[in-house]
Amino acid sequence: MNEREDCCCSAPDEGLAMQPDKSPAAPRTLEEKQRIINRLKRVEGQIRGLQKMIEDDRYCVDILIQLSAAQAALKKIGFSVLERHAKSCVAKAIEEGHGSDQINELLKVLQQFYK
Repeated sequence: MNEREDCCCSAPDEGLAMQPDKSPAAPRTLEEKQRIINRLKRVEGQIRGLQKMIEDDRYCVDILIQLSAAQAALKKIGFSVLERHAKSCVAKAIEEGHGSDQINELLKVLQQFYK
């Protein structure tokens, strides 16, 4: 299994994710998924608004403020997913004594996140 198959982040409709010890992991709940999807839909609306602002030749500062708001919203979603991953997938791997790969993967993601 690759690292992603070992993670609890897999969707339940893709089959129950399995940890390396073959114990079932906890997939995202419907509530967790819906909360993330709702936030993404709000960001999608912000992006559409930005497109309209460009089409309407709106003032540059107004566009920049809206871009900043959309970026902040995406970051917030990312941190939410990151927190869930750290508290579930990475924590479980550490508890089971094989967390170094998960930690390294997490560090790479954090590096990407802060670019």
